[in-house]
Amino acid sequence: MSLVGTETALSGAVKRHLLSALVLTLCLMPLQCATLERLSLDDMIAKSTLIVRAKVTGSRAAFSGPIVYSHYTLQVSERFKGIGGNTVEVVVPGGAVNGVRQSFAGTPSFQTGDELVFFLWMGKSGQNQVIGLTQGLFSMTADGTADPMFTRAASRELMLDSDGRPVKDQTLKMRLSELRSRISGSLATASQAVAK
Repeated sequence: MSLVGTETALSGAVKRHLLSALVLTLCLMPLQCATLERLSLDDMIAKSTLIVRAKVTGSRAAFSGPIVYSHYTLQVSERFKGIGGNTVEVVVPGGAVNGVRQSFAGTPSFQTGDELVFFLWMGKSGQNQVIGLTQGLFSMTADGTADPMFTRAASRELMLDSDGRPVKDQTLKMRLSELRSRISGSLATASQAVAK
């Protein structure tokens, strides 16, 4: 009788260990794809709580529950929408903490010195996040001009239109002056619509 109980206890312990190992393995594997709603530039302008041109000056990673998040510090050089100081913190899922690395499909990562235009929204946590993952990022091409080119690369993730149909994303390129004009024009149109 005691031998049967020992086998049952051992079998239960082995099953729990294997289940824990499987769950841990699945949590550490990167997601293979993400599905995103394709956002137009006007959609991103309207839905963003903050739009800034900024340079990445530092980063750190930390757990929030079971998920690792990378926190990036940005030095703001120009503010197109929203209020705040000269620095902004942006949070992106994924990163490495204490030997644990997590990655998620479609999420951006930055290097110190990167200069971009960030379309951000504030989540329920009160932290700034990039809208539409990489859709909300325009990287600068340093061409030595006063009006540099900014590019938002087409996303490789599955994209759906507002009706749920698959669509292909497009790369957007425009000079800083054109990007400024598009943002200010869209914000002015939205303000006029609210005033009516």
